Amino acid sequence: MRGLYIHVPFCVSKCAYCDFYSLPRRLDSLDVYINAILQEAEQYGKLNFETLFLGGGTPSLLGAVGLNKLLKGLRRQFRFSKLQEATLEANPDSLSRELLAAAKENGIKRLSIGIQSLSNDELKKVGRIHTAEQAVQAIESAQLAGFNNISVDLILGLPGQDWQSLSLSIEVLTAQDIQHLSLYCLALEPHTPLAANPPPDLPSDDTQAELYEQAVTLLNKRGFAQYEISNFALAGYECLHNLNYWHAGEYIGLGPAAASYYKGSRYKNKADLDGYLANPAEQKEDIERLSKPAKAAEEAILRLRLIQEGLDLNQLIDKYGDKNVIPLAARLNKLSTQNHLQRNGSTYYLNPSEALVSNSILSELMGD
Repeated sequence: MRGLYIHVPFCVSKCAYCDFYSLPRRLDSLDVYINAILQEAEQYGKLNFETLFLGGGTPSLLGAVGLNKLLKGLRRQFRFSKLQEATLEANPDSLSRELLAAAKENGIKRLSIGIQSLSNDELKKVGRIHTAEQAVQAIESAQLAGFNNISVDLILGLPGQDWQSLSLSIEVLTAQDIQHLSLYCLALEPHTPLAANPPPDLPSDDTQAELYEQAVTLLNKRGFAQYEISNFALAGYECLHNLNYWHAGEYIGLGPAAASYYKGSRYKNKADLDGYLANPAEQKEDIERLSKPAKAAEEAILRLRLIQEGLDLNQLIDKYGDKNVIPLAARLNKLSTQNHLQRNGSTYYLNPSEALVSNSILSELMGD
């Protein structure tokens, strides 16, 4: 499988926790940006893609006209005859009827709406510009427009958040007939306003862990299976684009700061909008070609994020060969004996109780 990711780095304003490459006050660059994306796409020829994901930033700021221009241009450049999933990220404040109609017309069948919380107080504290009421209305508008594959994002650990507010958000959203929910733990990323001035009512790490466990239980009761550390879905609605990442499939990223893994090489574009607009085809940096042992270890880390599916060691051996997997197998067995991983035959699973500290555990798989 191969996925195409389009980064749309524009926002009305920057949220206090955000460390993604996104830019407020640059909306006047949208039209020329679309031209640059299509110019960068030309270097890849007529590739075929099974998934398409427009992320950001705030892709819904493209508007109906911009979205139509971008998607029609991509269809002229690439092949989508095998397309299985096309997703548009959106914020509630910019999800207009016109945009929804344009998305449907151009084959977008999945929406990912950045809601984060249904507490207006929590939203305000981190600089979100929409309200809880707008969030619910965005879901209803999308459903009226014919969308029946809707994902929402929530953040766990927001200032002032407790189980009462988090559970209310989950209960209301799952009652809205959504199909997918992503639950991300708030992190104080360097160089963000939230990290520079942490509010006094941030939940502690222990409280976050407790909220996470309670949320997993509640989502399971509502029919949402945890198929990845931060992702929950009704049966058949798992995000195929993200599954391709976790299965170590190929992907092309277009736009500044977008990452790619193609023909065995991993690279990303510079996080520089002006440089990108001036010369979109010459922005690659950090180009790296992994050795087979390193790639096998990286794939193991990605697959272990899949809570239910886990990592089948035999599949790695078939793909990379015995000699490239034997050192990794030893590290997997060590983590298993330490109860960080569970094992069933040749398949390893992350211990669910270790989910929030998985990064430090899984990093051991890279060895020296």
